[in-house]
Amino acid sequence: MARGELTRLTGSGNGECGKNDCPNVYRTAGGSFIVQGDVSEVFMPPEGEGLVEIPERVLREAVRALGW
Repeated sequence: MARGELTRLTGSGNGECGKNDCPNVYRTAGGSFIVQGDVSEVFMPPEGEGLVEIPERVLREAVRALGW
């Protein structure tokens, strides 16, 4: 899946973090979510999974964008 196929719910791409390197939440056409953030090593997830850390403000922005 390419980034262009996702709906970006957070971040305008302007300001402190550039166009594509901020923590962000995206929605797929199927209704699931892709989260972009800093890699976390707080524990080892199962094979094939990863952990990312994102600020609370990013989740709040995603919830507002979805109208929840």
